Amino acid sequence: MRSIPLSLLVALVLIGSAAQAEEETVPPAPAPVSVDADHQVLEQRLAQSEQLRSEQEASSTVQLQRLRQENQRLRMQLKESQAQVQPSLLSDTQTWFALGAGLSLVSIFVGALLRGNRKSRREWIN
Repeated sequence: MRSIPLSLLVALVLIGSAAQAEEETVPPAPAPVSVDADHQVLEQRLAQSEQLRSEQEASSTVQLQRLRQENQRLRMQLKESQAQVQPSLLSDTQTWFALGAGLSLVSIFVGALLRGNRKSRREWIN
């Protein structure tokens, strides 16, 4: 069997893929239009664009004003809620320290009660 050169195989693959590729469709050229008609179309598009821009500016201005009012209202609510909250006497760390100290005192007191009047000396038996 006779071998085909590699360069010939690559060329055939490239030609085959190019043949299978879709052809680009070029849109038909518009019919020649006079300069005045183009000018009028462009002026209409410009007027529509300006109108749309002015509407968007108006709506963004209204939205900005609404957001500023809401922001001011929320700031007032925050100030009111901060004024109503009374600071606690102890912080969390101080609260846990006080609970630990109280528990230590209670355990010492209970230990003293359980010991009673025994004053005998306890010694280790060796």
